[in-house]
Amino acid sequence: MGGSGASPRCPMGYVVLQPSPLTAEGREKTSTPGMHRAPSSASEWKCRRVSRVVGVMAERGGYRCVECSREAGELYRDYRHGVLRIAVCKSCQKPVDKYIEYDPVIILINAILCKAQAYRHILFNTKINFHGKLYIFCLLCEAYLRWLQLQDSSQSTDPDDLIRYAKEWDFYRMFGIASLEQTSFLVGIFIALWWRRPKMLKTKSDFILLLKALLLSSYGKLLLIPAVIWEHDYTPLCLVFIKVFVLISNSQAIRVTLNLNRMFPWLAIFFGFILENGVVCLVQKMGWDV
Repeated sequence: MGGSGASPRCPMGYVVLQPSPLTAEGREKTSTPGMHRAPSSASEWKCRRVSRVVGVMAERGGYRCVECSREAGELYRDYRHGVLRIAVCKSCQKPVDKYIEYDPVIILINAILCKAQAYRHILFNTKINFHGKLYIFCLLCEAYLRWLQLQDSSQSTDPDDLIRYAKEWDFYRMFGIASLEQTSFLVGIFIALWWRRPKMLKTKSDFILLLKALLLSSYGKLLLIPAVIWEHDYTPLCLVFIKVFVLISNSQAIRVTLNLNRMFPWLAIFFGFILENGVVCLVQKMGWDV
């Protein structure tokens, strides 16, 4: 670990950290060391990110191996001289969470590819609290798309109609309808899961974790805005692809959260989809979408 100015090099599975001076007792503990000065190298930036990710999880407690989904006591171990060794899962003998070394862009790409390891890292080994805001923004995107389609479907040249469509009430109405349909979709999923596997949703924390996973996995709806802005002849096909991508993400979120096989999450998605379309038919019958 010597050298005056060069960054130390470590074997794979280790992360180098240059913390502020600690006592001997502090070095023995598996906690995040304090860092009070600005990082001066790329390795220090990576180490700071590892400390931040693991630090917030230490407050909440509980980790999961991203490979086998078994519980783990720690994500890394802090040795002397600021060397962090990634913890190895006792069940599968693989690193508990390899993503604590990765950049957020790499993690996002893996999440887009619907890799179960990336989903476990995001849901179990990090603390994300913006899922509610993200979901509301996704609903706004869907409401905006419906509002534009509502304007395009109007062929009337009556000034009163133009003024009526210019009002914000139509957008709010579309937002309410989108919220109602999405709520029915989530309720259908929870009913199907509770009906077939009631033991998996025994506590309130299980419901909250699954709800968080479903909200985060609906991020694909953000693609609705680019699809509308750059409108072309294939826009309807793009909207279908976006819908399918969101359903695949929801299925993967259920599978990772509850540790299920691939088939059962799709059955829950199908039940939620049926209930959502039932609400759509009810809204159309009552004339709320016109």
